[in-house]
Amino acid sequence: MNFQLTEEQLAVQAAARDFAQNELWAGVIERDDQQKFPTEQVKKMGELGFMGMIVSPKYGGGGMDTVSYVLAMEEISKVDASCSVIMSVNNTLVCWGLEKYGTEEQKQKYLTKLATGEMIGAFALSEPEAGSDATSQRTTAEDKGDYYLLNGTKNWITNGTTASVYLVMAQTNPELKHRGINVLIVEKGMEGFQTGPKENKLGIRGSDTCSLMFNDVKVPKENRIGEDGFGFKFAMQALAGGRIGIAAQALGIASGAYELSVKYAKERKAFGVPISQHQAIQFKLADMATNIDAARLLCLQAAHDKDAHLDYAKSGAMAKLFASKTAMDTAVEAVQIHGGYGFVKEYHVERMMRDAKITQIYEGTSEIQKIVISREILK
Repeated sequence: MNFQLTEEQLAVQAAARDFAQNELWAGVIERDDQQKFPTEQVKKMGELGFMGMIVSPKYGGGGMDTVSYVLAMEEISKVDASCSVIMSVNNTLVCWGLEKYGTEEQKQKYLTKLATGEMIGAFALSEPEAGSDATSQRTTAEDKGDYYLLNGTKNWITNGTTASVYLVMAQTNPELKHRGINVLIVEKGMEGFQTGPKENKLGIRGSDTCSLMFNDVKVPKENRIGEDGFGFKFAMQALAGGRIGIAAQALGIASGAYELSVKYAKERKAFGVPISQHQAIQFKLADMATNIDAARLLCLQAAHDKDAHLDYAKSGAMAKLFASKTAMDTAVEAVQIHGGYGFVKEYHVERMMRDAKITQIYEGTSEIQKIVISREILK
């Protein structure tokens, strides 16, 4: 086993760290407070190649491995988890699926713009009655010959109001259940397609999340990805890779909260000495560091499996399950270490605690990860 990163991977990590510290840190509290989408920051992420890291250079991407992507996600998530989820959805749920399963025409029309950040993508699977049970799609795509007639509602859609391209899962043949689901490329501006108001969220408030409404939207047949009925399999495969990105996001939130805690513990004095000299604080930091290192290894294992074309269903689910718990636990302890200061916005850790919670919910709840892991174990 070789635990050393390559020079290229270290360069990506350093570039992401530099961008996060110099471009994201200054306005992150304001963006969170005002639910302000990081338009300029996302544009810069596109220019630096972070919006299409794992896409082939043929389509304008960076052609990087998943390990590099995980390293970049961690560094950006240390500072602003809202920016990192925008990046994650665009990379692993939208670009990856288009490149792997899209037609050459679809790639030239959409992927080339998504990979450079000229366009932002969204992934529309969840519905009011189809969250963890993704098979229960109520959105319908009626086959009309040369187009589909799309009707229904999607909710909890990341990049919902800012995306230009949406990958929408919809039921075409209800009698076939999940085997009757298709995935369609829907463009902003198509007649009958509307976005709802932004959700007022606990965390990742700089990221826009909203519902999508489709009322007799005509989607050309050439906008279907894959064969008829491929939509559910497409969604599950995209989510399996997406979980690695969310695991890396959770890892970054935990790392960011931990680094702030170490710094604060060395500066803050109580009973005449820095609180870092008190065993109660030392033990908290020891637990944080140990769990973060374990989470990082799980993330890198999943990334390695994906890069090596191995089955990464179990390793990805394990990474997300453990890293998201680590993010939540670490952020809570970070607030505790900061005491009263941890409860106010200017010290950042209360935001990290709020951001951490969603990593246990989206792209498959922790309970769903346990189902995935146990199924893989018991095969």
